Amino acid sequence: MFDSSRRQFLLTASCSAVGTLLLTPMQAAGTEAIPPKEGPVNSAQRLDSGWQFRQGEIDGISEVWRNDEVGLWQATVLPHCFNGRDACDPDEPYFRGQGWYRTRLAMNNPFRDGRTILHFQGAGQTTTVWVGSKLMGKHKGGYDEFAFDITVAIQQLPPGDKIGGIPVAVLCDNSPDHDRVPSDLSDFCLYGGLYRHVNLVHVPTMALDAVHILPTVTIGEPAQVSVKARLYNPSGRTFPCSISVQVSDERGRSVYHATQILSAWTGLIELAQFSVANPEFWSTESPHLYRCRVTLSSPAGHTHLDQRFGIRQVEFVEHGPFKLNGKRVLLRGTQRHADHAGVAAAMSDDLVREELQLIREMGANFIRLGHYQQDRLVLDLCDELGLMVWEEAPWCRAGIGGEGFRQNARSMLSAMIDQHYNHPSIILWGLGNEDDWPDEYPSVNEPAIRSFMTEMRDLAHQLDSSRLTSFRRCDFARDIPDVYSPSIWAGWYRGNYREYEQSLMTERGRVNRFIHMEWGADSQAGRHSEDPEAVLHKVSMGSGTDERGLDYLKTGGDVRVSKDGDWSETYACNLFDWHLKTQETLDWLTGSAQWVFKDFASPLRGDNGIPRVNQKGVVERDLTKKESYFVFQSYWAAKPMIHIYGHTWPVRWGRPGEKRTVHVYSNCDRAELFLNGNSLGTMLRDSQNFPAAGLRWEVAFMSGINRLRALATRDGVTVTDEIELTYQTEPWGAPAKLELSEKQRKDHVVTVDAKLYDANGVLCLDSAKAVRFSLEGAGTLIDNLGTVRGSREVQLSNGLAQISILRKGGCRIEATPQGMTAASLDL
Repeated sequence: MFDSSRRQFLLTASCSAVGTLLLTPMQAAGTEAIPPKEGPVNSAQRLDSGWQFRQGEIDGISEVWRNDEVGLWQATVLPHCFNGRDACDPDEPYFRGQGWYRTRLAMNNPFRDGRTILHFQGAGQTTTVWVGSKLMGKHKGGYDEFAFDITVAIQQLPPGDKIGGIPVAVLCDNSPDHDRVPSDLSDFCLYGGLYRHVNLVHVPTMALDAVHILPTVTIGEPAQVSVKARLYNPSGRTFPCSISVQVSDERGRSVYHATQILSAWTGLIELAQFSVANPEFWSTESPHLYRCRVTLSSPAGHTHLDQRFGIRQVEFVEHGPFKLNGKRVLLRGTQRHADHAGVAAAMSDDLVREELQLIREMGANFIRLGHYQQDRLVLDLCDELGLMVWEEAPWCRAGIGGEGFRQNARSMLSAMIDQHYNHPSIILWGLGNEDDWPDEYPSVNEPAIRSFMTEMRDLAHQLDSSRLTSFRRCDFARDIPDVYSPSIWAGWYRGNYREYEQSLMTERGRVNRFIHMEWGADSQAGRHSEDPEAVLHKVSMGSGTDERGLDYLKTGGDVRVSKDGDWSETYACNLFDWHLKTQETLDWLTGSAQWVFKDFASPLRGDNGIPRVNQKGVVERDLTKKESYFVFQSYWAAKPMIHIYGHTWPVRWGRPGEKRTVHVYSNCDRAELFLNGNSLGTMLRDSQNFPAAGLRWEVAFMSGINRLRALATRDGVTVTDEIELTYQTEPWGAPAKLELSEKQRKDHVVTVDAKLYDANGVLCLDSAKAVRFSLEGAGTLIDNLGTVRGSREVQLSNGLAQISILRKGGCRIEATPQGMTAASLDL
């Protein structure tokens, strides 16, 4: 059985990796380079199509290859996650079990006696592979890359089994497993499936396996660079080979080129060392990337690895700020789960690019990839966009299990560092998260957790001495990682957000290197409030702002906004605004990362406004922006912007003539607001003038339709924004009736609005009742997306809800508000 080793050999053909590289010649004295010969070079083919999928257990591998006469196998395209449609199901937990994949592969290895490799960029959670009926091996872990050499298995297949292609079967199993990280107590789904790319790789019998590049920078001196490489040489041959290293800058200008003769080797060996007198640094503003090609030529054939790399210096000053290339930089961060509406973990490359671009356009320069190794494309994009990264091993809420558990955690950390070693964006190796969680398996054994965290830290230092380690929330072990983040949730799980700075100051003094990871608030998209701080006034102050025990639950304990608040976008924006204005003033602060960029599915959140969704994102699970996205832009973005709060607030309310506050978020020095064409004056922006940095107006709306327009100028660029809203002056009574109406019909998709009224027909704008949609007839609800417009059970946002239907004929939609009579509409 082949060991599922972590290979890098297909980087060239499938997706470039990023690295750091600068070299000096190492050609041995008296040797001559072997001239390159004509012939094939290692190749990789992405295996996205031609797969069939079947969910559930089967009676052994032989059943995989039986004729499917009853349609148990369904054609599918990779990436594919078999939890794509059930992660946010309000009625049933997401599927935990077996998912089977099968395909037949055409083989055309261009190398004589070459090797054929199946390479997986990640699959969940335990993966077993067969060629025909021959077991290739098993890989435990849902997030690192792994590979199986299937060369011998192909050779041993009977000729009849090869008809139609080489038969390959893959079992992905996300059943609970106490010997696998992360824990089932984790606040995210442990998805199953081939949810990242699978590649077919052909290499010579001896090939390059990995290249590690380490630049060392002292500001004002030449950069020193070391290049190491590892071979894949399963035959153990020892013939000499030619190693060529070529380096160029981003504009294609040659930086270094050398060739040497070496005999086959084992492990990582240094191929080159050299200095660069005037390197172009990788930074958030100018993420300069060099390119390196390492080529191996031998009698077996040719192979090469293409790597990109950046040169930069990172420093976490003790009790002080963070520095990049010798200059203080405030880490302005967010965090990411690999999760998306309708596909779960199986995000397309285009979706990943769109998400990372939105993060950068928000103005972030830092991201925590929680809580596991993410796909190579994510890291490539961080390198290109200038996003610094905390990447984390999946030791999450897991305590300390047996040796199998410990080895799995070590393996995940080792693979992450080995596979992502060259990315200049990575500044911290996260060792884990919240390993002090109540009721974690098998227990909160403080001495054992401290011991294992120390082991993980030392392992990370051994594998990569150039980067520091980090950990979030494990107070009794806060002295172990190089950089530590405590739990501070001011204004959400505990305390008042106005206590934020005091919490930072208190925690800063308890560790050598402090950073603040995870802060924010849940918000129901489209829900807004004229009095967002009502509950905050009832929250006690002075008892801390950390999340304790099971504070995330919406029952029990003291008054807290997470349990008793309105979950409005309005409150979330105020909380974000206060945190951001505070961070701007602290010259010692390394930085922080808000939790989380995008709403994501969680099995622990069944009673949320959208069941089974953690709603702390500044965008929804389908990347629709919430109002809070623009609060961050107003502090962080370089490009001039302006945004009037309320694009998703169609109806505001109050007494006739009563003034209502309008917030405008902008990074310009001043802004002017217009109501129905009339100027309401200009306000100056001051980040410490809370809220909205002083860009707020008290406005007396007229009853009915009102139009707001804002205008600002920065660096000669004028930006504008406008919204239209209705001002409702009629007070409402108890909810009495839900009404459905057709909002839009496009092709075969019909969108339906649900609105809740009192007995007099006045819209109940404060209602957050849960509503459940159902459909009869020829159609399908577009649901289980984990968004306010794509869930069959959802809380109202200001008395409103929406759902869409894929209509195939006559049908009837029904909506039932909690404790009330259902409403229906024929479509």
